[in-house]
Amino acid sequence: MSKGCADKTSTGKDAAACGRLVHVGSAVVDYVYRIDALPAPGTEKTASSYAHFAGGGFNMMVAATRTGMTVVFGGQLGSGPNGDFLRAAFATEGIETLTPPSPVMDSGNCVAMISSNAERTFVSWPGAESLLSLDMMAPVVVAPGDWVFASGYTLSYPKSRDALTDWIKALPAETPLVFDPTPVIIDIPRPVLSRVLARTTWLSCNTAEAAEIAGPGEVAAVAALLLEAHCPKADGVVIRAGAIGCHVRLADGTAQTIAGFKVEAIDTNGAGDTHIGAFVSALARGVQPFEAARYANAAAALSVTRHGGSSAPTDQEIQIFLNHDAAAHGGTRRLMPTSLKV
Repeated sequence: MSKGCADKTSTGKDAAACGRLVHVGSAVVDYVYRIDALPAPGTEKTASSYAHFAGGGFNMMVAATRTGMTVVFGGQLGSGPNGDFLRAAFATEGIETLTPPSPVMDSGNCVAMISSNAERTFVSWPGAESLLSLDMMAPVVVAPGDWVFASGYTLSYPKSRDALTDWIKALPAETPLVFDPTPVIIDIPRPVLSRVLARTTWLSCNTAEAAEIAGPGEVAAVAALLLEAHCPKADGVVIRAGAIGCHVRLADGTAQTIAGFKVEAIDTNGAGDTHIGAFVSALARGVQPFEAARYANAAAALSVTRHGGSSAPTDQEIQIFLNHDAAAHGGTRRLMPTSLKV
């Protein structure tokens, strides 16, 4: 599959103009069990199905690469069977790993329990991805035109957060940094979080994470506060609200809350990652932020209709989906009131 932006879009930009996505987050192996409901304390459930997939940051990388962006991985993979499994998955998607395998441990894993209503619960075991140093990251060289993505997971690990924060601080001023705080935001020391937010170009978070950073309130007010008090150098903030859609506020004060798409969800695992990957890919090829958010909403909607965390659609699938939706709604854009609370 071709990865050049010119091959995947009709914006007129060539592949070099789009740059790469340099992902400095983490990737793990997901062990996925499907159950009708979570077991009560002291009881046992028999899963209706089991599978294992490449997960964690892999889901976001897949979404970006399937929508036309060249992706490279600058995090750490292990030297055991989990690491081998992840490297094979990366190779299948055309994602290059820039760092050598950890000489001391394997990659970590995450047990995901997916209930009948498509919601999920996780238990994680950190591995090589939780140990990061500047020496390990020496091969990760950012070129002009590249985008960088960082995850809260890496910042939550005591033995990786300082190296990543220092590496981010040394990035060229013109390099866009996209940051997702992730559900482990409460495990990130506030001074570390503040340093990364201060350097962030685009913040993408869900409603709970937005409230953890800026406090609860109406989505428009929270987004404004995120930009004014926490991400002063950012071009914009995206607050994701699952099936409802997302709210986007730009540094110039303009904002839109863009409705999601109604689909029959069977697995919401990886939907947020898909949203971020598709959004960044669209921005990198010159799509305007509000339209990029609608594109990302469509990508996430398609992903939840499929099993597996790395279920991101291709650009062609997203365009077909958007065209069908536009035809069904007379070509009108899907916006919603901004009264969403976080």
